[in-house]
Amino acid sequence: MRFALMTEPQQGLAYGEILALARAAESAGFETFFRSDHYTSFPGAAGLPTTDAWTTLAGLARETDRIGLGVLVSPVTFRGPGLLAKIVTTVDEMSGGRVELGLGAGWNDREHEEFGFPFPDVRTRFDMLEEQLEIMHRLWTDPDGWSFDGAHWQVHGARLVPRPVERPGRRHPNLIVGGEGKPRTARLAATWADEFNISSAGPEGVRAGFERVLRACEAAGRDPDTLVRSAMAGALIAPTHRELSERVGALLRMLGRDEAGAEAWLAERRPRWILGTHDEALEQVARYEAAGAQRIMLQDLLPRDLDMVREMAEVLDLGEPAVA
Repeated sequence: MRFALMTEPQQGLAYGEILALARAAESAGFETFFRSDHYTSFPGAAGLPTTDAWTTLAGLARETDRIGLGVLVSPVTFRGPGLLAKIVTTVDEMSGGRVELGLGAGWNDREHEEFGFPFPDVRTRFDMLEEQLEIMHRLWTDPDGWSFDGAHWQVHGARLVPRPVERPGRRHPNLIVGGEGKPRTARLAATWADEFNISSAGPEGVRAGFERVLRACEAAGRDPDTLVRSAMAGALIAPTHRELSERVGALLRMLGRDEAGAEAWLAERRPRWILGTHDEALEQVARYEAAGAQRIMLQDLLPRDLDMVREMAEVLDLGEPAVA
């Protein structure tokens, strides 16, 4: 099993705090540090400071050495495919080839309204995502000079210089498509992605989603073993139940929730989070692995608790830092 740390810096983190978190993840041995791509603050209080995902990743590329760096996920509505391909390629070069990219259709209508981003209906956004995936893949892999005439974007005489960093076993920056494995998402992943990610589904939901995507690979004539399968799960652990209660309280305060409802909050999340004492966390990891997950993104909603980052790595026995 491979492990990444997934963070939500729109919870009010300044760049210095993001850097401290990424360095803690690197020194602890996590394979990749992921951050979200949002411009408005949540979960928790509204109006907290937020930062641009790719600008901060460019900084991390120069201030970390080994850990992979990625975004989960960049909405198709924020940046067009050509712009995003150039940005990702630039950060990839700055990092020495450590970048990963998750792409999605976007969902948070509030931040689109606040920043003037277009927010068409979900079907249109998926049409845009399909075009974006093809254009970016071709910019990274096809010989220069090709053209593309889509409903949303047109490319003529394409040229991308430089290309992403060449590394053994990598055709371009690891491209991740997420979802529940519904027909269209499964087809997009089978056609364009290097990795398929399911979020907040629990082991049984993950198993069912993976099965649908593997069938989509077979229908597309793709070897299913060439598509990495991963799950993103909330993570909250502690050595004892007393210390776990303290961390639950800290998280509920950050989220602006009533601590009196802690037990109900825990009960709702236990089936799908890596949550509990160390032994309980390992049992849930084992269930995800049995469901077919090859990598878990541990979603950390207590980003200033660097001790928990180090603790998770120790419990998971991550050992020496891995190169993405």
